[in-house]
Amino acid sequence: MSTGAWIAVVAIVAALAFGLFRLFTDGRFRGTKELPVSGEPAETSAASAWGAVADALGDQVLGERATLVQFSSAFCAPCRATRRILGEVAELVPGVVHLEVDAEHHLDLVRRLDILRTPTTLVIDAAGNEVARASGAPRKEQVLSVIPAVGLES
Repeated sequence: MSTGAWIAVVAIVAALAFGLFRLFTDGRFRGTKELPVSGEPAETSAASAWGAVADALGDQVLGERATLVQFSSAFCAPCRATRRILGEVAELVPGVVHLEVDAEHHLDLVRRLDILRTPTTLVIDAAGNEVARASGAPRKEQVLSVIPAVGLES
């Protein structure tokens, strides 16, 4: 086999591996991690997710049971699907609120909360703590399954 053929095979295998990785990881909710928020000690940063969102966006309402905060951008196709799914979940489950944040207009908040891509969804409990996050477009079943997992039985 020639060198060019080997390069093509390696490129195809790498693209296939990356595609499978994204297929299995996009939209999966994971537990939160400690994030240093500027001006706050590291031990209080996990509890400040809602504080950071409220500071950046003004008078927003925290859900009685949970708040689904979606970071999106204008030209993001999966963001539109995520908006629809999170809106349906907010209508379906009482006490759950969906809030969308334009990542392009709130870059300071994106940096403070370590948002690396859009769409990213944060699940914030009634106390204002980030309990889970998903990068990529989650399915409705995934969003519904994370609500009981964080102690918010419906």
